[in-house]
Amino acid sequence: MAAGIAVRVLITGSRGFIGGSLGRSLAASGHEVLGLGRASQPLDGWPAGYVQVDVASADLTGVVDAFRPDAILHAAGPASVSASFLSPQEDLRASLSTWANVLESARRSGAEPVVVIFSSAAVYGQPPLPAGETVPVAPISPYGFHKAACELLALEYAECFGQRVLVCRLFSVFGPRQRRLLVWELYERLRGPDKEVWLDGTGRESRDYLHVDDIAAAVEGLLGSGVAAGGTCSIVNIGRGEETTVSDLADQLRDLLAPEKAVRWHGNARPGDPARWCADASRLRALVPEWKPHPLAVGLGDCVAAWDRGEGA
Repeated sequence: MAAGIAVRVLITGSRGFIGGSLGRSLAASGHEVLGLGRASQPLDGWPAGYVQVDVASADLTGVVDAFRPDAILHAAGPASVSASFLSPQEDLRASLSTWANVLESARRSGAEPVVVIFSSAAVYGQPPLPAGETVPVAPISPYGFHKAACELLALEYAECFGQRVLVCRLFSVFGPRQRRLLVWELYERLRGPDKEVWLDGTGRESRDYLHVDDIAAAVEGLLGSGVAAGGTCSIVNIGRGEETTVSDLADQLRDLLAPEKAVRWHGNARPGDPARWCADASRLRALVPEWKPHPLAVGLGDCVAAWDRGEGA
């Protein structure tokens, strides 16, 4: 599929944060999108087609054959490191079985799409920085181990069945429809009545933050780059390539929302959380040279404005 040409994209987990955000962005760019989800109806404002189906257990071959997608974006599955410690077996089932069903349905169909999985920087654990795609995986959470298992399954389908697979390792994603994790938590607390905001950790931890719209632009560019051509399994980091401490992020949001408030830190460490993260994004930038992510401050401002308007639910 060439850059700039409209394609047909099937998205699993289209009611979720990643799947829903990507679907809206790709539809707005003129691509034909079909969302899959377990609920009977798509989210309000969904701009594309929708099919109710349990991606974890249903045979998706008929849906794939009928829609004939150029690409399948697999965005269904768990997205919580902390929850994976509480229920590792459920996290494994929801991660691996669902992904295996998508790959097998694509294999049995006659459509031959590129199949994209949204993996995570959690597969790296605590790597030397910036972390490039050739760094050995060394996860430190059940969530990270299960994402690594999904990547191994992707390699199996590429090697054994000639499936075209693209593994996108996402770093720290945020956006207006993400009503969880740090950016949203800080927004709620800074808009709240307390004069001090207390957070877990030390504030010295770092992450590589990227707005979900920039991820959509990166994925659109990758689909047009031919990176997954020829029955291969390709791995690409999707991150800004900039290390930002959690304290710096908190300060930026505080300055936007409540400059008079103080942000304090409990000083504790949470299981499965690396001390530092930063992507080596050189491969992404080489494949999609036109990709230019928005400055972090712009992305944070977008979230604040949307939440203040009551949008993003």
